[in-house]
Amino acid sequence: MTNPLTHFNEEGRARMVDVGEKNSTQRIAVATGQVYLQPSTMRLIKDGDIKKGDVLAVAQVAGIMGAKKTSDIIPMCHPLLLTNVDIAFDDNLEPDPTTGLCCIEIKATVKVTGQTGVEMEALTAVSIAALTIYDMCKAVDREMFFKNIGLIQKSGGKSGTFSKKRVGV
Repeated sequence: MTNPLTHFNEEGRARMVDVGEKNSTQRIAVATGQVYLQPSTMRLIKDGDIKKGDVLAVAQVAGIMGAKKTSDIIPMCHPLLLTNVDIAFDDNLEPDPTTGLCCIEIKATVKVTGQTGVEMEALTAVSIAALTIYDMCKAVDREMFFKNIGLIQKSGGKSGTFSKKRVGV
């Protein structure tokens, strides 16, 4: 039986997948994740009172940079000429009635026209944006945490379209 995972050679050792014979198509990936934080921290972010600066603006740039540098930190990812990276935030000042925490939802959409997809770039963008929010706010809230970082959509390539059936699980 052959191994269905393509990142292994005949000896079972890791390798970068050869995408040279694949068709170049437009590929899009969307990933999301959440940062949970204290309501007081959310107010500081919204009021622009975090001493390190505009948290969401810096996190947005960091997420874009993360997507562009994915192949430098994920060993088997191909370097890609990304055609678009968009990071969006949905933040709510109202704490969740169950946990008492606020949440910043991060959404990264990454596009490329190429021979391999951009799922890892979208996931990296969300992760780096979340880490940047933590870094900028850790002086006032060390209990922040991340949840539900994952791919929610992808299109293009041989495997076609994917849409996550259950969001937030």
